[in-house]
Amino acid sequence: QVQLVESGGGLVQPGGSLRLSCVASGFTFRRYAMSWYRQAPGKERELVADITSVGGSTNYADSVKGRFTISRDNAKNTVYLQMNSLKVEDTAVYYCRAAIGVRGVWGQGTQVTVSS
Repeated sequence: QVQLVESGGGLVQPGGSLRLSCVASGFTFRRYAMSWYRQAPGKERELVADITSVGGSTNYADSVKGRFTISRDNAKNTVYLQMNSLKVEDTAVYYCRAAIGVRGVWGQGTQVTVSS
């Protein structure tokens, strides 16, 4: 079945870095745009970054521009989110999403906590 599995979250100090991965299965990964979203406690889920199917175009939320980089490896059915210069306000559950259908397909999420 269609599945997205995120990994790479954890606890990091402010200013640190993490790389999230999302491995896809059950569909033709290279045909679909992919996105990373996040949801902090008490807040709505928000778009962090997205990337087109062939990786030629990316888009970022203003809050992460210059710090986060989205990329994909279609040979490995994987999308990545490199997060640098992390801030306390980046603390959230991070989800990847495949742009399949109207609602998309979501992973289960991975927790990122930025704290000293």
